[in-house]
Amino acid sequence: MQNFPASSGLWTLAWRRLCADRIAMAALAVVAAFLALLALSAGGLVAADWEREVGVNYAPPSFAAPALSVPAPSAAVPGSAAAVAPAPALSQNEFDPLAADIAALRAGLGNSEQQALERRLSLPFGADKWGHDILLKTIKGGETSVIVGLAAALLAVGLGTLFGALSGYYGGLVDDAFNWFYSVFTAIPAILMILAVAAVLQQKGVLTIVLILGLSGWTGPYRLMRAEYLKHKAREYVLAADAIGASAWRKMFVHIFPNVSHVALVQLSILVVGFIKAEVILSFLGFGVPVGVVSWGSMLNEAQNELILGKWWQMTAAASAMALLVTAFSLFADGLRDALDPKIK
Repeated sequence: MQNFPASSGLWTLAWRRLCADRIAMAALAVVAAFLALLALSAGGLVAADWEREVGVNYAPPSFAAPALSVPAPSAAVPGSAAAVAPAPALSQNEFDPLAADIAALRAGLGNSEQQALERRLSLPFGADKWGHDILLKTIKGGETSVIVGLAAALLAVGLGTLFGALSGYYGGLVDDAFNWFYSVFTAIPAILMILAVAAVLQQKGVLTIVLILGLSGWTGPYRLMRAEYLKHKAREYVLAADAIGASAWRKMFVHIFPNVSHVALVQLSILVVGFIKAEVILSFLGFGVPVGVVSWGSMLNEAQNELILGKWWQMTAAASAMALLVTAFSLFADGLRDALDPKIK
């Protein structure tokens, strides 16, 4: 009896087609490098001390820094620790109640001057108005933006898949109800819907942004998943599962979903890109992350005032990092969509 080799499955063929796409693989390498760097940041191994004031205010990038030198503090500079006149000597019968406070003040002035001297005049990517390293700040801001994009995309695709499965499989009144719900959401412009949900939730935070984007972005996955379930529910393998007594939920999510999961995966990769950009817009408009949490959007919001002063490096760093990640993710999503298309051999 002759043994025939087993045929390759959908995912094996898709992976082979994806590996043959050099642009998609290069984009995947860039995305993987970003995710690894942001995972290290989340674990506290990278950019944990991004709030430390390591440079002077608005320290320029090293490649654009002029040749400057810091003069040593003079004893005659008013307000310095050296310029503070020594307290007059007291007799044995006199007591100064402020002696301890004055001594602490002098020590503090000395420490402040020492810290100012230790600040660097330039950094690889410059510093913001507080002296924070822009490179570390960009890495930490990317952690927030990517977490928001991934979490919101998972929420949107999860809701869209669930609603699409119920609507496409059951049909009838269930389909009509979900279609009405879908029509209401799509009748409102996306940016207005996002701002409306933001105004209702009011409280700022990463979770709030995830809910804003996830609850307003499920319509695209819903429409595609509904069409897939309408098509697959009448196929032979679903009818066979119905004949052996499989429940409706088992048919929807054990039999049908594995055959349409590539649609959800492609939608996930596309929405991550859109939601990263949406987080930047929300933070820029003041609906994003709260004070004390940094993201690419908050960096761009802060940098708009710096541009007036000619300090361009914070905006350049945040915009360049976002553009590189979004472009790589978009190219990877295009390659993944082509690789999962069963019509492409």
